[in-house]
Amino acid sequence: MIKLLDFKLHTEENNCLTFTSGDEEVSLYVLEEDVFRVFIPFDKNHSMQHTWIIAPGEEDIPASGRNRFDTTPFTLPAYEVYECENTVTVETNRLRAVVHLSGFSIDWYGNVSGQWVKIAGDRKTQAYNFKRMLGERVLHYMERSPDERYYGLGEKGGPMNRYGKRYQMRTIDAMGYDAETTDPLYKHIPFYMTYSESSGLAYGMVYDNYSDSIFDMGAEYDYYHKHFRYYQAEKGDCDYYFMLGPKVKDVVERYTWLTGQMILPPKWSLGYSGSTMTYTDAPDAQEQLKKFVDYCKDYDIPCDSFQLSSGYTSIKDKRYVFNWNTSKVPEPKKMTGYFHDHGIKVCANVKPCLLDDHPMYEQLEKDRLFVHNERFNEPETSQFWDALGSYLDFTNDATIAWWKEQIKAQLLEYGIDSIWNDNNEYEIWDEAAMAHGFGSTIPMSYVKPIQTLLMMKASYEAQKEHAPNDRPYLISRSGMPGMQRYVQTWSGDNYTDWKTIRYNLKMGLSLSLSGVYNFGHDVGGFAGKAPEPELFVRWIQNGIFHPRFTIHSWNEDASVNVPWMYPEYADSIRELMKERVKWTPYFYHLMYRAHKHYEPLLTPTFYYFQDDGRTFEENDEFMVGEDLLIANVMEKGQSVRDVYLPANANGWYDMNGGNFYEGGQTVSVSAELTEIPMFAVGGSAFPIRDGEISFTNKEDNSRGVIVYPHQGKGNRQFRFYEDDGESMEYTKGNYAFLSVELETTLDSVTVKVNWEGSYQPPFSEVTVYVLESESRDVHVPDGQKLESNVYVVRSLQGEVTS
Repeated sequence: MIKLLDFKLHTEENNCLTFTSGDEEVSLYVLEEDVFRVFIPFDKNHSMQHTWIIAPGEEDIPASGRNRFDTTPFTLPAYEVYECENTVTVETNRLRAVVHLSGFSIDWYGNVSGQWVKIAGDRKTQAYNFKRMLGERVLHYMERSPDERYYGLGEKGGPMNRYGKRYQMRTIDAMGYDAETTDPLYKHIPFYMTYSESSGLAYGMVYDNYSDSIFDMGAEYDYYHKHFRYYQAEKGDCDYYFMLGPKVKDVVERYTWLTGQMILPPKWSLGYSGSTMTYTDAPDAQEQLKKFVDYCKDYDIPCDSFQLSSGYTSIKDKRYVFNWNTSKVPEPKKMTGYFHDHGIKVCANVKPCLLDDHPMYEQLEKDRLFVHNERFNEPETSQFWDALGSYLDFTNDATIAWWKEQIKAQLLEYGIDSIWNDNNEYEIWDEAAMAHGFGSTIPMSYVKPIQTLLMMKASYEAQKEHAPNDRPYLISRSGMPGMQRYVQTWSGDNYTDWKTIRYNLKMGLSLSLSGVYNFGHDVGGFAGKAPEPELFVRWIQNGIFHPRFTIHSWNEDASVNVPWMYPEYADSIRELMKERVKWTPYFYHLMYRAHKHYEPLLTPTFYYFQDDGRTFEENDEFMVGEDLLIANVMEKGQSVRDVYLPANANGWYDMNGGNFYEGGQTVSVSAELTEIPMFAVGGSAFPIRDGEISFTNKEDNSRGVIVYPHQGKGNRQFRFYEDDGESMEYTKGNYAFLSVELETTLDSVTVKVNWEGSYQPPFSEVTVYVLESESRDVHVPDGQKLESNVYVVRSLQGEVTS
């Protein structure tokens, strides 16, 4: 029976207001000027006392999680409370919550230029599932307006705008998925952002819940309730954080801060990473792996790492984590040594499930390190690849210790440089399966994504313990909010098809808007047939401008996706691989900005140009940082590309042709197979790797800066981050900035280059390239002119401090 409950404000202390109606209780926390939390206990039998999602500004949290009700990381600002007959209003200087006591619902308002503007509201008919009047699931219903756009939910297929769709938050192994239509996929990210076209305001919501769930963004309509959207979780509590923008950019960066600081990876992780299942599945895997290195050298393909697929662990036709198949790889240390001799790191694949005939299974069963059945007297078994196995239980300290020991002894001691956490979706569907819960057993259905997060955390800790001064770099396929604290990720085992490039791009940008910034896609497609040459080239063109650049495959026709697979296109592909290396200093600087300031590397164009409504239209362009726009070709046979250039104050440079365009218009540019349409904001600068780029020359011993001056008067300063790229010395203050100051007038362009910081420059000079016609004089103080608008600065000004 549905009954309207009347609530009252019961208590108020420590920035928490509690509303009650009989035994029903709602807590409203005022955490920041722009962040409130709503907590409604629903599942009192398994109410979790810790959180793994919420880690404000933190690099790491304990394996057992943070105290869910610890508010000390927040500023807990001053706020006002106004009580009326039927409402209670709670407001800071920026955010207001109007609580309707009859039935309980909340309307949300943002303070915009001194005016309170309504930005969101709960549905006025049964917004929450009090007394289980709506069934046995956690429910939160909100109002929906046709002018709203919904973004986020992590790695989801189809258009970026989620309006009118329904999505499952349930992690599965979706190998060969359709990037436009398949749902669910690999990650559990219960966050989305709403942008209103009418108000121009944005806000975000994240649900601190780990069970399988549904986000209905307007697919459902019910006459009795009119237009609504809803969140539905199978288990747990209704616990969400509400964040005011008011800009899209504000929401994303505030949410990312809320879920923790992105790890700063080593610079080598930005290089091309080779991979294929074919090599490690081959009976002579070690020889095939050696040939990969040799081919990179022969074809002059710069390569910084290789991802060792799980075939190295096989016994017959199955895979057994931490087992070296010495018939395939007879000398593992010699194998990793050969990679290292050629400047290539090795990332090894590991899986969190042991098949029931694994050589170590019996001992782990005895030690009770697996997820168990309801009575906790035997391991839970699940389908895993082509057999049955048991998942490791990372909510058990003993399991974490065992995993770290195996990572160090079986991989890191063999010369493996990085751990690739794979197949970690924890597909356990038995409701009776139980986790240790660090001493408080809990059904697995409450904690599956937590197991994934703790697996990557354990791998991360093993690497840190093994080499304390080396920068950890790890990979994970599955994940949840907070995964950015430990790993890089990718969009899983995609399918070779033209549309995959387009929808993987949108999928990745959605990850960016969901706080996961360090990502990429399997270039060329993982599953299906080999990509045709044109598709392969276009995929590489797209891939070189993603943080993770990996060509990876398991082609059904037994072919292998590698840069030299089409000899007639080898020259073009080689140049693209070198173009990637050229942009490494810029990507590394963006990695630092993501780590330090919570800024994404890749974004949709509306991220920086929200005031231009046309940028919200679905498109195939994206920003790399705030000044570089990439418009890859995603259609077969296309040689001319229409590109919409967002309206801005300084216009855009065509980085290929050199033409200048005012913003707010669509331009048609050449997009032949050898061309990538690229545009720079007027008044921008980019650090690049200069000089010779080759397989054998990996030393970052030269630096260039490309400058695109303002067309008229303008001033802008840049500070590009530099450190040794490998060690933890940056945490001790051993880093620096390459400072570039740009000043333009109607008659001149002046570019000053300085060095600021304690880190010694790894290069002896900086070459400055100024894209400028002969109509203005170019000045580069202390720079020697090499040719028209090209200068070399050999004496960097500014002190190198200790």
